[in-house]
Amino acid sequence: MSLAAAGFPGKKNNFLNSTGLLNSLIPLDRIAADPRRISDLYRPRTDTFEDFMQQDPHATKDVKDSDLEAAIGREVKGYRTALGMTVVELAKLAKLSPGMLSKIENGQISPSLATLKNLTGALNVPFTSLFRRFEEERDSSFVPAGQGIEIERRGTRAGHHYRLLGHTVGGAVTVEPYLITLTTESDVFPIFQHDGSEFIYMLEGRVEYRHGSNVYDMKSGDSLFFDADVPHGPEKLKQLPISFLSVISYPTSRHKG
Repeated sequence: MSLAAAGFPGKKNNFLNSTGLLNSLIPLDRIAADPRRISDLYRPRTDTFEDFMQQDPHATKDVKDSDLEAAIGREVKGYRTALGMTVVELAKLAKLSPGMLSKIENGQISPSLATLKNLTGALNVPFTSLFRRFEEERDSSFVPAGQGIEIERRGTRAGHHYRLLGHTVGGAVTVEPYLITLTTESDVFPIFQHDGSEFIYMLEGRVEYRHGSNVYDMKSGDSLFFDADVPHGPEKLKQLPISFLSVISYPTSRHKG
């Protein structure tokens, strides 16, 4: 089965192409006469993984343009400080009041396209540089029941099935969710050891699962989160069939062992 057929996201599209921003607004000399604000043109679909890890997962979020505005503000402030300019100095060059620039840098307002053009001109950076944090497409992965990619992991035996249910595309962290099903008894089990962290959630059956020197008797509803660099894996199948979710995460720049 192909990745596309299994519901995996395809190749990333560049933000500027996917939103049509360049096609609809360039040449830049037309931007000055365009009264629209940048938040009217693009709204991000989701947060980055890094943003998610820093927020309350149970909190509700008002679907507004604040994320985009905050990102633009961070870029403007970053370029300004890198140049050693004060708010007053940049505001003067961009023909803005210091108060207005301060609000932009703090993500409190949605600046017009003309304002952004003035800012990028004063900072001597490309207009599109203010959107670099949104250039990657925010992907999702839908896998219908019973599908996914069958994976042959090291030491895989008959009756032991590892099905990959999704995969992140791009980003600093790779996440791999697996559905693991064990239906045949075995006296020897492979030992796994790789970069990152792993989370296991038992769906069915009962298994003794080893992590380093510890052995956990796991049944339906039990979970285990651990450092995947420590040797780990099933040690004894106590009640078949066994199925559990395994979610592995590791830095994209590194490779699993």
